[in-house]
Amino acid sequence: MKTKIDADEINLMTLAREYSDEAKARALFESWRWPNGPVCPHCKHNEVYSITSKANTKTANKARPGLYCCAACRKTFTATVGTVLEDSHIPLSKWVMAIFILCSSKKAVSALQLSRMLGLTYKSAWFMAHRIRFSMGDDKSKKLSGVIEVDETFVGGKGDRATKLSRKTPVVALIEQDGNMKARVVPNVSQKNLGQVLRECVNKDSVICTDEHGAYRNPGKEFKAHHAVVHSKYEYVLKTPDGISASTNHCESFFALLKRGVHGAWHNVSREHLPKYVNEFAFRWNTRKMTDGARLAAAIPMIEGKRLTYRQMA
Repeated sequence: MKTKIDADEINLMTLAREYSDEAKARALFESWRWPNGPVCPHCKHNEVYSITSKANTKTANKARPGLYCCAACRKTFTATVGTVLEDSHIPLSKWVMAIFILCSSKKAVSALQLSRMLGLTYKSAWFMAHRIRFSMGDDKSKKLSGVIEVDETFVGGKGDRATKLSRKTPVVALIEQDGNMKARVVPNVSQKNLGQVLRECVNKDSVICTDEHGAYRNPGKEFKAHHAVVHSKYEYVLKTPDGISASTNHCESFFALLKRGVHGAWHNVSREHLPKYVNEFAFRWNTRKMTDGARLAAAIPMIEGKRLTYRQMA
């Protein structure tokens, strides 16, 4: 059986035609999760073997597909153990299809649409999509470097006129010029919160580019340089003496995509789940130069070591 193919060859037709079979989907999934062969999720040992049926039975010597045993800790496992897919009763072929759909939908897809496409209940599709988004969270140990554009926007409802309280939630985007990005949801736009996000996501030797918002002024001093464009004076790109084109244009592009997803696909998002929706858009931004198939292959290893139960979501 062919278990490894060029990820760039994968598209929706290929998945539907060749990998709707559960055994083939499992082999494809395992080849991307374990490119060098199965690894025990319990002890990280790489000497494992497939479980076979008991001797002297009708099914003797027939391997149980997808079930392995570790030679070190003796625990059994499958490719979904220790991932966001663990304990799911949804077929792996539908999981692979769902991950592909989220990876390839530039402006997002709703849980209702996903349920219709995969033949699942709305509840199952909703939980499935959130688990995939949760797995797309960035590696917090890796920081951005170089010239970093930083900006914030507000996502959500219009607010309550009676109490004058806004239901909008601030989202901060940090984007390397022509590079990767990180995004964070914050309680409010304050010097403390923005400073914490900058310190968490950006190397100290980086150059920070922001707008004229005063909350960036003191945190910006902690970095190599801080340039601010003055939007109130219709300034959108600032040419600095060191040759940097300071702007927040990449952040504006990211926010435009995010808001199209909110208004066009989801219609309404809660503060509780907004970080996961932001993860999805940040992941697609960071893999924007990949094909849809390569993006799928990049997403599958990210599921490891992450768990999200329905009780945590409710």
